[in-house]
Amino acid sequence: MAKISWLARNKRKADTVKKYAAIRAELKAKKDYAGLSKLPKNASPVRVVNRCEMSGRRHGYMRKFRASRLTFREAAINGLIPGVTKASW
Repeated sequence: MAKISWLARNKRKADTVKKYAAIRAELKAKKDYAGLSKLPKNASPVRVVNRCEMSGRRHGYMRKFRASRLTFREAAINGLIPGVTKASW
């Protein structure tokens, strides 16, 4: 499990991105890069990290399931993810 502070920091970044999204789009349309650089660093969507919903892990993240590989495997084996079965051939 990721530290609570990491999860809170990522949520704060996501909120800042949402807050400045319209302003960023307007400045980008005007090609006003000086104005863009005056916005907070965390207003950039690149700074938000994809994290697992259950564990908060950022590496091995599977975007389709919004889970890390470890929690995905555990949930799939327990039958918590519909339509996912263990491969056999």
